[in-house]
Amino acid sequence: MTDLRDAAVLVRENAHAPYSNFKVGAAIRTASGAVFSGCNVENVAYPQGTCAEAGAIAAMVAAGEREIAEVYVVAGSDMPVTPCGGCRQKLAEFSGGDVSVTMATVAGKEQQTTMGELLPGAFGAAHMQG
Repeated sequence: MTDLRDAAVLVRENAHAPYSNFKVGAAIRTASGAVFSGCNVENVAYPQGTCAEAGAIAAMVAAGEREIAEVYVVAGSDMPVTPCGGCRQKLAEFSGGDVSVTMATVAGKEQQTTMGELLPGAFGAAHMQG
């Protein structure tokens, strides 16, 4: 079984971060056991960039998967970095509140939480019911 940390650290090296020099890698394991990874891709027009988590989700969906079982995010910072608000919502679209999310540094410091703790009261499909 693919190690999520290894996948996230490896893909982080491919990040396109020429403006911030802040590379991020993300790996997600689906309910089927498949692993998908993504890295941040900056654009000179900042709002047009893509977060690592969004890249991993796009790869997962493109492969026909829809259920996240575990998330791992790694960055080259002194402390673990949480997914941004938009990525929390993106992850919640495909995750239950009990899904494990590990945030880590390249040096190996880790912090674990769940999707429910990261995004309490998440907006979901049930809110769209009439």
